[in-house]
Amino acid sequence: MRPAYLTEQAIATFIQLALQEDIGEGDHSSIGAIPASTNRKAQLLIKDNGIIAGLELSEKIFYQVDPALKTTYFKKDGDAIRKGEIAFEVTGPARSILSAERLVLNCMQRMSGIATYTHQLCQLIEGTQARLLDTRKTTPNFRLMEKWAVWIGGGQNHRFALYDMVMLKDNHVDMAGGIRAAIESTKAYLQKIGKPLSIEVETRNLAEVKEVLEVGGIQIIMLDNMSVADMKQAVNMVGGKYKTEASGGITEATLRHVAETGVDYISVGALTHSVKSLDLSLKSR
Repeated sequence: MRPAYLTEQAIATFIQLALQEDIGEGDHSSIGAIPASTNRKAQLLIKDNGIIAGLELSEKIFYQVDPALKTTYFKKDGDAIRKGEIAFEVTGPARSILSAERLVLNCMQRMSGIATYTHQLCQLIEGTQARLLDTRKTTPNFRLMEKWAVWIGGGQNHRFALYDMVMLKDNHVDMAGGIRAAIESTKAYLQKIGKPLSIEVETRNLAEVKEVLEVGGIQIIMLDNMSVADMKQAVNMVGGKYKTEASGGITEATLRHVAETGVDYISVGALTHSVKSLDLSLKSR
């Protein structure tokens, strides 16, 4: 079952805006060089090992560019891929293939890079109870696809945006006048507007964890930039009353140690803000 944010309307809107950005008034290169009656076949060549993502999206892009384009897929989203393999073939009007090419590649290369890295990190914490989360550190107007790629790679999506969950981070706490003031004000606000949103509170030390526990009425406690020893102690303090999330400065070298503290979630911004795209190429055949 796909995440709730992946509605057909949201995907179609993204494609429409991306095509408008890229094609605008027309693909003059293809129109000028290639007769309208020309039909061709192109294949997606895989040039890196990893996890493929964006195949379902590519089918929708090709269809929105030109319903006459026909695609045949040899892989599905989430499959392991190796250099030299072919992911799909697309046949139909040559102009339409070329007009869709760059958007398909831009999306699939980045999504596959994210899915690949997500899969690698998930393997590092396999056997623990911790789940890998993404963050809002995403590319503007491309968040939908980046979070989709994390999900394809085996990770779990955190909140999609500011509107679907409350996260009281250090700046919220400081500007509100402290943890108690921030939590109590937020709970009153949510009751007033009638929105039963989950509340997560960021803590920077064990004293703040203790204060959150004293106030209560939240769902998740974030343990931000804490040492592994402090995280383990914090998990014991919480005692399963609330979910816990480790965040901040977590690397591949420390990920397993953090997972073994007993936290429920580990959020890693690098899943979407520092990933290397996978090398893919669309070649005419």
